[in-house]
Amino acid sequence: MSRSSKLRDFVVAFTRLIEREPQEADALAAGRGLLLDLVREDDWLPEAYAQPHPQFYQQYLLHADPLERLSIVSFVWGPGQRTPVHDHTVWGLVGVLRGAELSESYTPRAEGGFEVGPTERIEAGEVVAVSPRIGDIHAIANAYDDRPSISIHVYGGNIGAIRRSVFDPATGARKPFVSGYANAAVPNLWDRSKE
Repeated sequence: MSRSSKLRDFVVAFTRLIEREPQEADALAAGRGLLLDLVREDDWLPEAYAQPHPQFYQQYLLHADPLERLSIVSFVWGPGQRTPVHDHTVWGLVGVLRGAELSESYTPRAEGGFEVGPTERIEAGEVVAVSPRIGDIHAIANAYDDRPSISIHVYGGNIGAIRRSVFDPATGARKPFVSGYANAAVPNLWDRSKE
């Protein structure tokens, strides 16, 4: 199987899943299996979508469903890079392809601020889920200070265009943002000339 066909087959399978209009729990369960199969082998991601930035983590768009039901991105973490505390507002799956990530969950407190959950280490080949229903606020960091880590994210919407929030972990103060993408072009999944 060629490098591009692995990603293409994943996009097709996930699109077929979404076309069935599953409940969120079913989409996460079935989608988890698809993403586990994709991140099991680190031999398919084009180098252009695996490049770290010296200061900022990178979010590269790999595929966006034209009806915005689905987006697939590669997150590339330089050594020691981390996100602020943030939410997603839609369901999502995160599969670590290379390296490892640290995920710290945050639960809003009635009196303000957050209850900080335990830090979960996610190793290459593992998949975790987020959503407003099961826990949507977290901060993510590269587990390594000396090398990049890469994860593949699948969201139930066009995550680069969704209005989301970052939070002050002490006060719970919310600041809106739209993440966008680090790349202007996406991989041509449909080019079969190299197969």
